[in-house]
Amino acid sequence: MTFDGDGLTAQQMFSMGQGLTYNDFLILPNFIDFAADDVDLTCSLTRTIKLKSPFVSSPMDTITEDRMAVAMALNGGIGIVHNNLPPERQAAVVMAVKRWRNGFILDPAVLSPDQTVEDHDEILHRMGFSGIPITEGGKPHGKLLGLVCKKDVDYVTDKRTKLGALMRPMSQLVVARVKTGEQCSLEEAKDIMHKGRVGYLPIVNENGELAMLASRLDSQKSKDFPLASLDDKQQLLVGAAIGTREDDKARLAGLVRAGVDVIVLDSSQGNSSYQVNFIQYLKKEYPTLQVIAGNVVTGAQATNLIRAGADALRVGMGSGSICITQEVMSVGRPQGTAVYQVGKAAAKHGVPIIADGGIQNVGHVSKALALGANCVMLGSLLAGTSETPGEYFYRDGVRLKKFRGMGSIEAMTQGGESGKRYLSETQAVQVAQGVSGSVVDKGSMMKFGPYLHKGLQQAAQDIGFRSFREVRARVMDGTVRFERRTTSAQQEGGVHGLHSYEKTLFASKL
Repeated sequence: MTFDGDGLTAQQMFSMGQGLTYNDFLILPNFIDFAADDVDLTCSLTRTIKLKSPFVSSPMDTITEDRMAVAMALNGGIGIVHNNLPPERQAAVVMAVKRWRNGFILDPAVLSPDQTVEDHDEILHRMGFSGIPITEGGKPHGKLLGLVCKKDVDYVTDKRTKLGALMRPMSQLVVARVKTGEQCSLEEAKDIMHKGRVGYLPIVNENGELAMLASRLDSQKSKDFPLASLDDKQQLLVGAAIGTREDDKARLAGLVRAGVDVIVLDSSQGNSSYQVNFIQYLKKEYPTLQVIAGNVVTGAQATNLIRAGADALRVGMGSGSICITQEVMSVGRPQGTAVYQVGKAAAKHGVPIIADGGIQNVGHVSKALALGANCVMLGSLLAGTSETPGEYFYRDGVRLKKFRGMGSIEAMTQGGESGKRYLSETQAVQVAQGVSGSVVDKGSMMKFGPYLHKGLQQAAQDIGFRSFREVRARVMDGTVRFERRTTSAQQEGGVHGLHSYEKTLFASKL
């Protein structure tokens, strides 16, 4: 083997016939002539969806429901809602994320004047907002009669009181009027709300019929979260996981109605007729819906799913901290090698890949992105944050939260749906491919997210490039070099030689 200058090229490093993971190598630094803030972390999640941060939360039942999905989207990434839920509940979680932030509420919940405060409270509880238009007959886009907000009903003791007696009528409302077929821009709506000092702006056509609704709170959210991942309606992006069984077609239809942006086909081994057939079905029924297929670890697996119509690939098998697939099933691949080899195959077709598993810190993220990943999927790194499902508990004075693999017996039996990820057919005996455990409280994702973003910018700066797109290009042409690490070198690179120390991930002024 010949060595051209310092270090190894990626091709040299991964042609040694050994499976490598993130701790087995380092990226050699290059010249810096820019600030870390200049690093652009924009990336492709799928063929058509772009993110401002390359972070995706894993569809695990102890990681991603609505609170995590909202937090991920606000910080520039995206959350994938797990499918260890009844179909209607998973769709409701997706809808809650889409409703959290609306540039315009195109199909606002409405009530009639004959409905009651109790009906209003039910919508407030379900949807999370209280500016409810009152229309003639309670029709979704009927003639607007008035508006009821939370403060209008807060002190009403009789929940049977009709909303017609409490609503602010049209004569007292600030409204925007447009002609049928025309639109009011978001900036115009914000300006009208600002001048009128109102929280909600109904937009009506020339017949007085409700076209849409704008919210001042959503306008403020735009300023607070400039990295937010948004669709073309200015709603938060959100994904959902499903299986590939026949009954998953009904689940898929419900998720589409809820407004899901991307579907993840959730399988530990995605190179199967089940997944190929489901991709083809999905693309036929919902041609514009983006689908992430996988999991895969070889170029051949990747090529099969890309040919079937996959818009992105999820890469990794047995590398998660709570996954024991490699141990139990004797199949899989070390994650560094898997990302590099699948990345090369997918790049030929212009298909993004998501490195899923084995991410323990920001350094692992930067290595995954350098080797060919466009995004990384996070599970254990997010476990224990306050936005994950479940309650905290104490053990030996330490505040903990449950974290379990979707292949654990607990997840497969308690949730009911996750067994599909590991079983290709009905089986009487379930073989665990994951474990259950607990992790220490990490605080809020709203503080942890900015730390991840900033840490990744600094990593790209040290490598010497202003984006990981550029890093990947320079990896492929051999400009960016790597160094293998021995066990002693890995120990040297970590904390050592101290009697004790305190591990603090980040300091925040938030």
